[in-house]
Amino acid sequence: MPEATNLHRRTFLAGSAAGAMTVASSARAQSPAAEAPKPDAGKPDAGKPGAKGLPASLAWKDPNAFIVHSNQTVETKRGHTGSGVITPVGRLFIRNNVNPPPDSIVADRDAWRVEIAGVASPRTLTLAELKRIGLASVATVLQCSGNGRKYMQDALQPGQTIPGTPWTVGAAGCVIWSGVPLKAVVDMLGGPAGGVKFVTGTGGEDLPAGLKPKDVIVERSVPISTLDTVLLAWEMNGEPLPLAHGGPLRMIVPGYSGVNNIKYVKTVALTEAETDAKIQAASYRMHGVGEKAAPTQPAIWEQPVRSWITGPLDGGAAGRTVVTGVAFGGMHAVARVEVSTDGGRSWTDAPLVGPDLGRYAWRHFALALDLPAGRHVLASRATDAAGHVQPEDTAPNGGGYSYNGWRGPAVRIETT
Repeated sequence: MPEATNLHRRTFLAGSAAGAMTVASSARAQSPAAEAPKPDAGKPDAGKPGAKGLPASLAWKDPNAFIVHSNQTVETKRGHTGSGVITPVGRLFIRNNVNPPPDSIVADRDAWRVEIAGVASPRTLTLAELKRIGLASVATVLQCSGNGRKYMQDALQPGQTIPGTPWTVGAAGCVIWSGVPLKAVVDMLGGPAGGVKFVTGTGGEDLPAGLKPKDVIVERSVPISTLDTVLLAWEMNGEPLPLAHGGPLRMIVPGYSGVNNIKYVKTVALTEAETDAKIQAASYRMHGVGEKAAPTQPAIWEQPVRSWITGPLDGGAAGRTVVTGVAFGGMHAVARVEVSTDGGRSWTDAPLVGPDLGRYAWRHFALALDLPAGRHVLASRATDAAGHVQPEDTAPNGGGYSYNGWRGPAVRIETT
């Protein structure tokens, strides 16, 4: 539970006092200027095809920053991570399980309606009403559950397969979300109903015709212990939440993998049991390679500690070099990062640089050193505040989920 948990309109939800900061007032968040459409507001560019393979709906993003796997899976290139803590929306990855709804839903953002159930006084609230309940912000790492899947796929034995997009490290970014704490909404509606054990969010994606809704709907349940940290967010990095990233309203579960952060959220229910939707019951479960996912297996919820190198990515002149990267702990703050230039035979502590935006955000690290001429394997290894150390590798699983090894994303360069 974050230390900063009061529900005043100038609250920043973070994991430590050092991460706390004020944000703009709710009056600014509701101002016409803040709600005005912008070129990067997530609306399709109706008359133009996407540049360099980007779908037309993402033509507003930086076309040079991505690897396009499909219209629904767009990965940020490692060299475009940047050295600032916050990932610009124009360079943030895309992952959708179902086609997004039409952009008409962000034409009048304040009219969006979300049903709150499993409370003493269930009610449907508009976004405008949510904005009058409270305002908080939290910086989190948004990461696809399959980020790093390629490294698992590369490690398979002959005859084995792991389906899914071969993400490397680019299905992740660090974002500041602003919205109302779910706990404030629940308290206003009389508190949780008896016996609830989960927070269940339902997305508003367009469902394909002819299929059973529960087979395709994006509906996820997370433990009720998250109630104190869940945010119903309408802003991303200080701007109205783009449709492409879940606008006008998204359920944010800090520290949890991306699939649990429900886009276009239309229902938030406190429930006694997990949803029986396929995406919860038979997907995003930790199962063995070749096995079928089942509700009895662990759900893909909390993110593990992880880091990777962001530079240098190419060889160059021998001599003074700064090795940089990002590190995060999922549910815990990053406590330490080590860097190796010899593929893990030896390690050196790397200083954390830049602002600390709380335990759910990533930290940049930078180590200045002298690299002699020759071949080098650059790797990073993070340790979180709870003592969890990033492993050398992650054993493959049937979904290619939660990879956090340091060996896979290591960078090989040659200096002269």
